[in-house]
Amino acid sequence: MDRQEIIACPHCLAANRVGPNRLSDAPHCGKCHKALFLGKPLDANAAAFTAHVGKGTLPVLVDFWAPWCGPCKMMAPAYAEAAVKLEPFIRLLKVNTEQEPALATAHDIRSIPTMMLFVGGREVRRVSGAMDSRRIAEWAKG
Repeated sequence: MDRQEIIACPHCLAANRVGPNRLSDAPHCGKCHKALFLGKPLDANAAAFTAHVGKGTLPVLVDFWAPWCGPCKMMAPAYAEAAVKLEPFIRLLKVNTEQEPALATAHDIRSIPTMMLFVGGREVRRVSGAMDSRRIAEWAKG
Protein backbone atom coordinates (compact mmCIF):
# COMPACT_ATOMS: atom_id res chain seq x y z
CA MET A 1 0.00 0.00 0.00
CA ASP A 2 1.30 3.46 -0.92
CA ARG A 3 2.14 5.89 1.84
CA GLN A 4 -0.70 8.30 2.48
CA GLU A 5 -0.54 11.90 3.60
CA ILE A 6 -2.58 12.94 6.62
CA ILE A 7 -4.15 16.31 5.91
CA ALA A 8 -6.13 18.33 8.42
CA CYS A 9 -9.29 19.85 7.00
CA PRO A 10 -9.12 23.66 7.00
CA HIS A 11 -12.81 23.78 7.97
CA CYS A 12 -13.41 21.10 10.63
CA LEU A 13 -9.78 20.03 11.40
CA ALA A 14 -10.63 16.35 10.79
CA ALA A 15 -7.67 14.23 9.73
CA ASN A 16 -7.94 12.91 6.16
CA ARG A 17 -5.78 10.31 4.43
CA VAL A 18 -4.89 11.20 0.85
CA GLY A 19 -2.53 9.34 -1.44
CA PRO A 20 0.37 11.53 -2.64
CA ASN A 21 -0.69 10.96 -6.25
CA ARG A 22 -4.17 12.31 -5.38
CA LEU A 23 -3.10 15.62 -3.81
CA SER A 24 -3.57 17.51 -7.08
CA ASP A 25 -7.07 16.06 -7.61
CA ALA A 26 -8.81 18.67 -5.38
CA PRO A 27 -9.47 16.26 -2.47
CA HIS A 28 -12.35 16.88 -0.08
CA CYS A 29 -12.76 16.18 3.63
CA GLY A 30 -14.33 12.85 4.48
CA LYS A 31 -16.17 14.42 7.41
CA CYS A 32 -17.49 17.83 6.24
CA HIS A 33 -17.02 17.23 2.48
CA LYS A 34 -15.40 20.64 1.91
CA ALA A 35 -12.19 21.21 -0.07
CA LEU A 36 -8.94 20.33 1.73
CA PHE A 37 -7.01 23.01 -0.18
CA LEU A 38 -8.22 26.56 -0.66
CA GLY A 39 -5.30 28.08 -2.54
CA LYS A 40 -4.66 30.59 0.23
CA PRO A 41 -2.98 30.68 3.64
CA LEU A 42 -5.12 29.57 6.55
CA ASP A 43 -5.53 31.70 9.67
CA ALA A 44 -4.51 29.38 12.48
CA ASN A 45 -5.36 29.42 16.16
CA ALA A 46 -3.66 26.98 18.55
CA ALA A 47 -6.02 24.09 17.68
CA ALA A 48 -5.55 24.55 13.93
CA PHE A 49 -1.78 24.85 14.36
CA THR A 50 -1.71 21.56 16.27
CA ALA A 51 -3.93 19.81 13.70
CA HIS A 52 -1.85 20.90 10.71
CA VAL A 53 1.67 20.90 12.16
CA GLY A 54 1.43 18.28 14.88
CA LYS A 55 -0.87 15.73 13.29
CA GLY A 56 -0.63 16.35 9.55
CA THR A 57 2.16 14.89 7.42
CA LEU A 58 2.44 17.62 4.78
CA PRO A 59 5.19 20.20 5.24
CA VAL A 60 3.70 23.35 6.79
CA LEU A 61 4.96 26.88 6.23
CA VAL A 62 3.88 29.20 9.03
CA ASP A 63 3.94 33.00 8.92
CA PHE A 64 4.02 34.50 12.41
CA TRP A 65 2.72 38.05 12.07
CA ALA A 66 0.81 40.86 13.82
CA PRO A 67 -1.75 43.37 12.51
CA TRP A 68 0.33 46.38 13.63
CA CYS A 69 3.45 45.20 11.78
CA GLY A 70 4.14 47.15 8.57
CA PRO A 71 6.43 44.54 6.95
CA CYS A 72 3.85 41.84 7.82
CA LYS A 73 1.13 43.78 5.99
CA MET A 74 3.43 44.34 3.02
CA MET A 75 4.26 40.63 2.81
CA ALA A 76 0.67 39.35 3.18
CA PRO A 77 -0.20 39.51 -0.57
CA ALA A 78 3.09 37.79 -1.47
CA TYR A 79 2.42 35.05 1.09
CA ALA A 80 -1.04 34.55 -0.43
CA GLU A 81 0.54 34.28 -3.91
CA ALA A 82 3.02 31.74 -2.57
CA ALA A 83 0.12 29.59 -1.33
CA VAL A 84 -1.14 29.27 -4.91
CA LYS A 85 2.35 28.12 -5.99
CA LEU A 86 3.00 25.74 -3.08
CA GLU A 87 -0.33 24.01 -2.40
CA PRO A 88 -1.19 21.15 -2.33
CA PHE A 89 2.32 19.99 -1.47
CA ILE A 90 2.99 22.50 1.32
CA ARG A 91 0.26 23.86 3.64
CA LEU A 92 0.51 27.58 4.49
CA LEU A 93 -0.67 28.94 7.83
CA LYS A 94 -0.75 32.43 9.32
CA VAL A 95 -0.50 32.83 13.09
CA ASN A 96 -1.48 36.22 14.50
CA THR A 97 0.94 36.62 17.41
CA GLU A 98 -1.42 39.11 19.11
CA GLN A 99 -4.20 36.49 19.23
CA GLU A 100 -1.91 33.51 19.87
CA PRO A 101 0.92 34.78 22.12
CA ALA A 102 1.46 31.31 23.59
CA LEU A 103 2.31 29.90 20.14
CA ALA A 104 4.71 32.76 19.50
CA THR A 105 6.39 32.17 22.86
CA ALA A 106 6.53 28.39 22.39
CA HIS A 107 8.32 28.88 19.06
CA ASP A 108 10.63 31.62 20.30
CA ILE A 109 9.36 34.27 17.89
CA ARG A 110 11.46 37.38 18.54
CA SER A 111 10.73 39.41 15.41
CA ILE A 112 7.97 39.46 12.84
CA PRO A 113 7.30 38.51 10.21
CA THR A 114 8.99 35.19 10.87
CA MET A 115 8.35 32.18 8.67
CA MET A 116 8.99 28.68 9.91
CA LEU A 117 8.91 25.49 7.88
CA PHE A 118 7.77 22.37 9.72
CA VAL A 119 8.22 18.84 8.39
CA GLY A 120 6.93 15.91 10.40
CA GLY A 121 5.90 18.29 13.18
CA ARG A 122 9.45 19.60 13.63
CA GLU A 123 10.90 22.94 12.67
CA VAL A 124 13.42 22.47 9.86
CA ARG A 125 14.22 26.14 9.22
CA ARG A 126 13.12 29.71 9.84
CA VAL A 127 13.66 33.14 8.39
CA SER A 128 12.66 36.62 9.56
CA GLY A 129 11.78 39.57 7.36
CA ALA A 130 9.46 40.22 4.44
CA MET A 131 9.96 38.47 1.09
CA ASP A 132 8.27 38.47 -2.29
CA SER A 133 6.24 35.45 -3.41
CA ARG A 134 9.02 34.01 -5.59
CA ARG A 135 11.52 34.09 -2.71
CA ILE A 136 8.96 32.64 -0.29
CA ALA A 137 8.27 29.72 -2.64
CA GLU A 138 11.97 29.12 -3.30
CA TRP A 139 12.82 29.28 0.40
CA ALA A 140 9.98 26.88 1.31
CA LYS A 141 11.03 24.35 -1.33
CA GLY A 142 14.58 24.51 0.00
